[in-house]
Amino acid sequence: MGERVERQEFTRADRTQHREKVRRCLDVFARMLRESAFDTDDPMVGLEVELNLVDDAGDPALKNGEALERIADPDFQTELGQFNLEINVPPTHLRGDGLARIEAELRADLDHAEVASADVGAHLVMIGVLPTLAEGHLTRDTISANPRYALLSDQILAARGEDIALDISGVERLQCTADTIMPEAACTSTQFHVQTSPDQFAAYWNASQAIAGVQVAVGANAPYLLGRQLWPETRIPLFEQATDTRSEELKAQGVRPRVWFGERWITSVFDLFEENVRYFPALLPITDDEDPLAELEAGRVPRLPELRLHNGTVYRWNRPVYDVTDDGPHLRVENRLLAAGPTVVDTVANAAFYFGLVHALAHDERPLWSQMSFSAAEENFHTGAQQGIHAQLYWPGIGQVAATELVLRRLLPRAHAGLESWGVDAEVRTRLLGVIEQRCLRQTNGAEWFVRRMRERDGDPASRFDDLRAVLGEYRERMHTNEPVHTWDR
Repeated sequence: MGERVERQEFTRADRTQHREKVRRCLDVFARMLRESAFDTDDPMVGLEVELNLVDDAGDPALKNGEALERIADPDFQTELGQFNLEINVPPTHLRGDGLARIEAELRADLDHAEVASADVGAHLVMIGVLPTLAEGHLTRDTISANPRYALLSDQILAARGEDIALDISGVERLQCTADTIMPEAACTSTQFHVQTSPDQFAAYWNASQAIAGVQVAVGANAPYLLGRQLWPETRIPLFEQATDTRSEELKAQGVRPRVWFGERWITSVFDLFEENVRYFPALLPITDDEDPLAELEAGRVPRLPELRLHNGTVYRWNRPVYDVTDDGPHLRVENRLLAAGPTVVDTVANAAFYFGLVHALAHDERPLWSQMSFSAAEENFHTGAQQGIHAQLYWPGIGQVAATELVLRRLLPRAHAGLESWGVDAEVRTRLLGVIEQRCLRQTNGAEWFVRRMRERDGDPASRFDDLRAVLGEYRERMHTNEPVHTWDR
């Protein structure tokens, strides 16, 4: 969730000043898109993985501060809950064996972190929602120490004006309330970053939106929350509800939610930043001393801190990112909709599928998004989350089709072609996309495997959490083998 923030109270003047500064940043950003040279000569990709910490029994371990001290690696950082960590894989190029290097680095880092955190009685688990979480783990007392998290929670609750209500109906139904945004901490994701030019950004973002339903169907890995079996990818409705700043009355008025799929295809990255400023009030109205126009006119690159901070509190499933490095300003699409895990190889296979497919679709002469409505893409997204590997999705030229059949017949060849265009070695792309192929052929992803193992137990509701702990223990053991989830029942 980003950088450390110390400020805990805001006045009306703070908010007015911040709004004016954000709009000035937006004006400078528009000028930069017209005039500036963005870093696009050799685009890179990146990867972030959010993790859970559990104790020896499989229950949440509230020890991320102690674990980080032992891990002692700047690539690891806190997340919202004390049972969360996040690892950032440094940006790299895909060409050659780039994906294999990402896989090796991620495995090595996680192995090191597991050994280090075990010293304080914590173990790493990559899964979309930790199934052994109970309501007592989602309180203000379990928020991480970084003041930003408590501040963000307070601001969301203040904007909402009432407790957060969760109501998710799946195989079972969950209804509860929370007086913090800690239910969001139950959502642990994998985030893929793809750098692109201003001219190509809209195509990459639109392509990412169009394939969101397929991604989440094939990669679902979050079937249980607070002891209930809900959606194969329960993270989607949970995250949408856990950070909703709208009261029931504002929902009825059609006010847009902060966790947002969007409402239209775009023609420019500016469309997304402008919508964020126009539709959403600031949650963290912190104003920096930088004068973005003066920086630009002096030949320097504005950091646009207010615009970037505001953008970070609008939780699009495919988020636009503006960033500045030593090489200058750059843009990237942050694909945020997949769960973590089950294994490193499953995670990197998901990355290969996304990077290859989005690259191929973004360069089509007849764009996919010109052939389907935006609402169809959004419906696919929620259907994929609700039905998982068995989802039936809409696809142009086909109509309703099983997600697995769509992947096998249409999308895997496109992903292969996209990776080839990136310059990815044939052996690497064949191995990783083969994981996606076998997942579809065997109708098994993380969610499907977990539910199946739970059904094989006695099913007594009184022992539900004992069963969840037992299956999670098996999951964690298999996770460390790095054998893809479709092989786990062999």
